[in-house]
Amino acid sequence: MSTFSLSRQDILETFIRFRKASRAWNEDYESRFRRFDRYCSQSHPAVPGITQEMVDGWCRRFPNETNNSHRTRIYIIIDLILYLNARGQTSLIPPQAPRQEHGTSLPHPVSENELINFFRACDHHNPRGKSIQARCKAMVFPVFFRLLYSSGMRAKEARMLLASDVDLHNGIINIRHSKGNSQHYVALHDTMLSLMRRYDDAVRTLYPERKYFFPAGSNSYLHKKIISKYFRRFWDAQNSSHAVVYDLRHHYAIENINTWTGTGTDFYDRLTYLSKSMGHAMLESTKYYYALVPGLSAILREQTEEGFNEMLPEVWDEKSEE
Repeated sequence: MSTFSLSRQDILETFIRFRKASRAWNEDYESRFRRFDRYCSQSHPAVPGITQEMVDGWCRRFPNETNNSHRTRIYIIIDLILYLNARGQTSLIPPQAPRQEHGTSLPHPVSENELINFFRACDHHNPRGKSIQARCKAMVFPVFFRLLYSSGMRAKEARMLLASDVDLHNGIINIRHSKGNSQHYVALHDTMLSLMRRYDDAVRTLYPERKYFFPAGSNSYLHKKIISKYFRRFWDAQNSSHAVVYDLRHHYAIENINTWTGTGTDFYDRLTYLSKSMGHAMLESTKYYYALVPGLSAILREQTEEGFNEMLPEVWDEKSEE
């Protein structure tokens, strides 16, 4: 049963199918469409379809809305309008998307003790009930979060990882669902590969024909709200600091960069490799981490004075690439 009003159902569902087929779909988009559709029905109850008044009303900046929240809310609507106009279905004027503002908050610098506490809580998670879903979560979380920690993968990439895209023989992960549709590969560390093999054997007893490597059911993956909920639960169990799932990715990059000091001029090759393995569309997104490693910029300047400014022209907000 459709969640959209009858007069806009075909328009929205056709666009959604198109974006999914193009592998340019985000699970958050559908909720934004539902909010847009609900606004149209409430503000223009007697008007079918999508009109310029609906678009202008919805895409204005709301009171107390941040610039980035405004951009996030309306961007998919702009894409919808461009899609409809290109096919001659409408002649709507799309609004100008506000420029994205770089964030000012810094990731939490995760300590070794905090990681020990966090993974201890993961490993001692007692499922509530004896359902297959509850037992599966107890298997998933210790491996899921260790994969983020050891590979720098985005949480979305791990959540939507297909079982068929994990090569447990060679230790290679094919990441199809990434930010900006940037497909890339991740090579697993031997210890992580061993853990994932054991996990795979165990979870197959619950879901023999599962679609996703970290399943929420036979053919479904874990929602990001579930991941955030359990991350906070495990983190807060023994840590007093505030952290989010993204901080595991940040920690991975920083730990890698910290090993590069004293390595000479091959740091650019290492940076490029790190950027590719983390699925960054732009090298500037990886350069962002240089600003977060105390003293590293000075060390690199001493080692490679020539061209340093070209290498690091401006710090980029990596979170905007998440």
